[in-house]
Amino acid sequence: MKLLSVNLGRPKAVPYTDHPDGVTGIDKQPTDGIVRVSAPGPKGVGASGVAGDAVCDTRHHGGDEQAVYAVAREDMDDWERELGRTLPNGAFGENLTTTGVDVSGARIGERWRIGPDLVLEVTCGRIPCRTFQGHLGEKRWVRRFTEKGAPGAYLRVIEPGEIRVGDPVALVHRPDHDVTVALQFRAATTRRELLPRLLAAGEALHPESLAAARKYVAAHGA
Repeated sequence: MKLLSVNLGRPKAVPYTDHPDGVTGIDKQPTDGIVRVSAPGPKGVGASGVAGDAVCDTRHHGGDEQAVYAVAREDMDDWERELGRTLPNGAFGENLTTTGVDVSGARIGERWRIGPDLVLEVTCGRIPCRTFQGHLGEKRWVRRFTEKGAPGAYLRVIEPGEIRVGDPVALVHRPDHDVTVALQFRAATTRRELLPRLLAAGEALHPESLAAARKYVAAHGA
């Protein structure tokens, strides 16, 4: 398990975002340098946890619970075959492109050590949006990505550190519940009846996902 790519975005004006200034940082490109990763601050204030990376729409992206976004190269290869096109590392707007890591199968609260110091914790899956669809230029992309159910994972920073391409990814903690990123994503999108199951992940869940699960249980029962 290792990092194939560390990807950084710069603000870019595009016609397909609803950001008030019409800019996005989704077009992320690989870098060969050493990159610092640390907690960026609360959502709405903090942006990316990856130094040198732009998160423009802090209403929906960035912040401590979505400090880093990781995607498995294996999932991107699967999409390449399905779409009949090349998808370079960073094409999904991910900060980390991994190999050998079951990113969407990771459990909420699972912790990874990357390189000598950085420790990240899985919080939730990525919900596709209009900007993502416009960036990829694929028709019905939001629906297709949702149907696939392999969203990649957002992570919070537990211990800051520096990383670079080729660093090993080590699993240092795996919770004993069965709430995976893929399950959380399904519950948040197409199968709301799964929301009660998310409560087993407790405070490790992204706070918005935890609140949604509690609200559903309050209204409908477990």
